Amino acid sequence: MKGMHFRALSIAATAIMFSHAAVAGTWSLGASALVSPNPYRGYDTKVYPIPIISYESDDFYFHTLTAGYYLWKDDKNKFSLTATYLPFGFTPSDSDDSQMKRLDKRRGTLMGGLAYSHNEDWGTLRASFNGDVLNNSDGLVADVAYLYAFHQDNWALIPGVGVAWNSSNQNQYYYGINSNESRRSGLSTYSPDDSFSPYVEISAKYNFTKDWQGFFTGRYIRLASEVTDSPMVDKNYIGVLWTGVTYSF
Repeated sequence: MKGMHFRALSIAATAIMFSHAAVAGTWSLGASALVSPNPYRGYDTKVYPIPIISYESDDFYFHTLTAGYYLWKDDKNKFSLTATYLPFGFTPSDSDDSQMKRLDKRRGTLMGGLAYSHNEDWGTLRASFNGDVLNNSDGLVADVAYLYAFHQDNWALIPGVGVAWNSSNQNQYYYGINSNESRRSGLSTYSPDDSFSPYVEISAKYNFTKDWQGFFTGRYIRLASEVTDSPMVDKNYIGVLWTGVTYSF
């Protein structure tokens, strides 16, 4: 799996993490499917199977692609150090576009940083800040969102709005085109600034039994002009639809 859908998967996993009521010492295993349009030219939309492995303790958690250690945790606040594998990348041979095939490969990376959430009756504030620790992009990313949960019997529905920020280094690595690439491909050179991309999301959870749950997450991200102006990109949005079943024990 390559491309922007990995970024969508990472933030969808974050949405799922905050939509579940975590119980210390709980494991969750499951199977899911994800579909996400890719913004790169010549990339097709595909459906991917995603295994789910999750663990929550009083001090530590692991949710699919993200691991964290709580620095502060109470009934209303969670503040943690995090490490997230972001295998968001670009493989030239995966594109059907002849010019895109002549560009350099962009690799995924490990992002390290901080995550915070604050819960009240009026909703949840969620924020994260991460930086590339493998020196692939040398980029920084941040995310701030507001969510409100509705509960009815076995259902939970959590809509939200937010904004994602990418530093110029992050955008340059994944969407920029240097002079050597331009000469090989015929695409114009491009060097983007940092960017803000707003999004809306909705997550749903249904408890079949105490241990079995079904979930759905959808997110629509409006890409900033610093991304859409890149000759590598032919869409003005990305999104994710992710659904599956988990078993907790």
